[in-house]
This record gives sequence, C-alpha cells and structure tokens, in this order.
Amino acid sequence: MLTYIFKRLLLAIPTLFLVALAVFLLVRLIPGDPAQVMLGEGASPEAIASLRAELGLNRPVPVQFGTWLVRSLGGDLGNSAITGEPVGALILSRFQLTAVVVLISVGLATLMAVTFGLLAAWRQNSRLDLAVLGAASFVLAVPSFWLGLVLLLIFGVMLQWLPVVGYVPFSEDPLGAALFLILPIVTLTISETGVLVRMMRSSTIDVLRLDYVTHARAKGLSERVVLARHVFPNAFAPTLTLVGLTLGRLFGGIAVIETVFTLPGLGRLMVESVLARDYPVVQGCLLFTAALYVLVNLLVDILYPLFDPRVTVS
Repeated sequence: MLTYIFKRLLLAIPTLFLVALAVFLLVRLIPGDPAQVMLGEGASPEAIASLRAELGLNRPVPVQFGTWLVRSLGGDLGNSAITGEPVGALILSRFQLTAVVVLISVGLATLMAVTFGLLAAWRQNSRLDLAVLGAASFVLAVPSFWLGLVLLLIFGVMLQWLPVVGYVPFSEDPLGAALFLILPIVTLTISETGVLVRMMRSSTIDVLRLDYVTHARAKGLSERVVLARHVFPNAFAPTLTLVGLTLGRLFGGIAVIETVFTLPGLGRLMVESVLARDYPVVQGCLLFTAALYVLVNLLVDILYPLFDPRVTVS
C-alpha cells in the first residue's frame, strides 16, 4: 500500500508542474501590458515601469516563471495589485467559506446518492427506480444558478424564511451565518445529486449481477446485509471517483453560486479579480484551484483500492 501511495505522489509532481506552467502562460497570454492594464490608461510611464519592475515583467519569461514557481512553492503568491494584501492570505481567507459550502454539499449529495442509488438498483424497473431516475434526470437538466434563483424567490422573497442578500461571518453570528448558507448548500446538493445517483445505481446493478452476491443470498443473508456488506463496498468505488471530480470542479467553479447568493468565497474573489484586472490574484486563484483539483483526485486514487479489491496496490 505504501508503494502504491508513493507512486501516486510521484505522478502528482509533474502534473502540478504542468499545471503551474499552464497557469503562468495563460495569464501572460492576456493581450496588452499587465502593468498598463492594472494602472489604467492615464498612468505615467514612470509608474508603469515601476510596477513592471515590482512584478518582474521586465525580465525574460523563463526567469519570471522560475522566480514565481520558487516563491509559490514557499507560499508567496505575491501581493494584490489593488489592495496590496498578500495573495496567499487573501485566498485562504476566502477559501474557508467555499470549503464549508462545497464539503457539506458534496457530503449530503453523496449520502443521498448512495441511499437512492442502492434502492433504485435493488428495485430495478420498479416504480421506485423510475421515480429516482426521473428525479435525477430532471435535476441534471436544471442549471444550478436557475435553481438557486428559484429557491431565493420562494424561501427568501415569498415566504421570507431565509435571508436573500448578504453574509455574516461565523465569528460574528454563527446562527446568522448558517442561515445564509442554507440555500447555497441546498442548491449545490440538489444539483450534484443527480449525476451521483445515476452513477451509484449503474454500478450497483453491475455488482448485483456478480456471482458472490448470488452466493451471499443463497447462504440465507438478508437483503439488508447483502446490500450493506457485499454490494455497497464494491459499487461505491466508481461513485467515489466521481465524487473526487465533483469536489475538484466545485472548488474551482463555484463562482456562479457564490455570485447568486452574494457569498464572499473563493469563486467570487476570482470573478472580482478578473473584473478588476488584478492579475496577481487571478494567477494565484487559478494555481490554487488547479493544485487543489489535482490533490483531491490524488486522494481519491489513494482511497480507491480500499473500496474496490480488484485494484492492485503493488
């Protein structure tokens, strides 16, 4: 097992390097002089030259990349061109809220997917199965931002049960902060449950057809024990892979939900930085989310053999 983990860690190193290179080049491919763009059209040549020297833009591109990579490995992602705040500290402060919303949402979606996916596969072609498939297909067809707006209209405007706009930090009002997070979490949970349910149902149907499940039933084990002890561990492995992909995607793509619900998370920080042309923050956010995506899927690769015994770990 340790050898398997070590191999996966070694494979992650060149992947992270390529991610860093891609992020660096994408920002450099933006048309125009970044210093000119950040300072505006009325900036003096002296101010532009000073900012270019501060950002290292007057050096060769390979040297810029090497310097930025070394600093990034040490946790120094530079400073915001707008506020002057360290990019790393800014990202971490915003990421806390994003992590809470994403982890709770994906956790609830996974729990619902396992429950309904197992039941639907166990009662394949029954009314329950058709109802689960229909609900999953409907959820997949509904855009998350539209679902969020509908929930805001119903529970925030019409019923006035939950707040509509704004956010209160947990440190100031834990209950108020929880109320602001209910609708975003519900929206993401519903949006992500559909695809996870379909994956869980499909993999469970495949496992139910295997000989060892028939053997377990022949021994007189109850269906509850068969599903929990023999079917779930093997059927969950493909769903676990999809959960990892979902986590990575949401960490980097939650900007729409955070904008709809006005949450000051990482996604909204990236949107604000793009609009303000704060390139150091944009570059730092891209690198952070891309590295997080790689690390989440690395963790899934490590956990996968625990659920699927057919995967060798030598």
